[in-house]
Amino acid sequence: MISKSIQSCREAIYRDLQQCRRGTFKLFADIDYDTFCRQAHPDFSPVGWHLGHIAYTEDLWLLQRCAGLEPVFPQYHQLFAADILPKKQRVFLPALPEVELYLDAVRKKVLDYLEVAPIDEQERLWRFIIQHESQHCETVAFVLQMHRKKEERHDTDLDRDTRINSLQQRGIKQPKFPIPNAQFPITDSAIEIPGGEFYMGSDAAEALDNERSRHLCYLEAYSIDRYPVTCREYRDFMESGGYQNPDWWSADGWKWLQVEAVSQPLYWSENPAFNNHPVCGVSWYEAEAYCNFIGKRLPSEAEWEKAASWDATNQTYRIYPWGEEPPNGSLCNHGNNIANTSPVDAFPKGASAAGCYDMLGNVWEWTASTFDAYPGFESYPYRGYSQVYFDGEHRVLKGGSWATFPQALRSTFRNWYYPGVRQIIAGFRCAK
Repeated sequence: MISKSIQSCREAIYRDLQQCRRGTFKLFADIDYDTFCRQAHPDFSPVGWHLGHIAYTEDLWLLQRCAGLEPVFPQYHQLFAADILPKKQRVFLPALPEVELYLDAVRKKVLDYLEVAPIDEQERLWRFIIQHESQHCETVAFVLQMHRKKEERHDTDLDRDTRINSLQQRGIKQPKFPIPNAQFPITDSAIEIPGGEFYMGSDAAEALDNERSRHLCYLEAYSIDRYPVTCREYRDFMESGGYQNPDWWSADGWKWLQVEAVSQPLYWSENPAFNNHPVCGVSWYEAEAYCNFIGKRLPSEAEWEKAASWDATNQTYRIYPWGEEPPNGSLCNHGNNIANTSPVDAFPKGASAAGCYDMLGNVWEWTASTFDAYPGFESYPYRGYSQVYFDGEHRVLKGGSWATFPQALRSTFRNWYYPGVRQIIAGFRCAK
């Protein structure tokens, strides 16, 4: 006799698997073969490789290692494994219908196995697989954004409608027009966070290895901005010569800037409709320079998480800034629902107990912290997932973006990248 709790867990996993997969296929609807196979940047695989890798990983962990089955489509092992081909050799891909057939064949067997799998023993692994797909889909979303930016630059001699038609023929969708925002500026509104202990991290089944273990953390009092830095605010930095003045940059940041020779965020738009949207497509170095420019700093990871998750009045922890209700379209901008940024004050229902807006969704937020292990850390499901990145060089980002699926959206989730990366959907907020 299967207990109700195990059966309900099985049903929840089924729902998340299917919801996540619908979002995956939506990303690839109408995409052309060239976009499917082409690299947008040397550091990122083609979007089609990510689709095949999702199927490969699900097959490897759930069907081969747990169910003891033979590989589905073993001819794809070398192509879609993460540790065999370099990224530049991942461009020779089967057509989209063939890769979708691969996903469907794996998923059918996975759902059959789900009916008999010992979920009480395997729940953490199933949750990992769902989040693995979610994370790769977010990568697909920003790689498609890079393709769109490149194509727009190449087609500058064409009128707007012709450019849009050209992109649509390639299956590169235009983001929805920005949500209208008030023309008055979002005012700088710092929130005071009292000193004291709070619980950081998570031991829940869905928590990844780097989120564990849940532990008490003490912080002195600090202030953190109510909103992420907006495009209007960042424009002041640009127009004040922020990219030309070494006084605002660290030595490493200025060295990075000389090599990259950039003068604005990667996803910058002069459209005033974006004034109250968060700045997006900045590196950690750019975020650090802006903070220096206005006399503030980036929050530590712990400061960010306390402002997002801790209810100081009731001395309780919240899974999400707004409480326990799973993410939806009235609480935050996520899951490609808009496929673009939104004004930083567009989701008042999603504010944290401290009063911070946009802590989940819209843009990832750089923190001052380097990516490292929490007390009691143990690698899962393999050492290479997190531990190899505890190198003192990767910086932590928090909060998710407009492309993050709900299965990977929570206050304790940790993302990490090198400080010079600006291709991701990232902004920041300031602290003091």
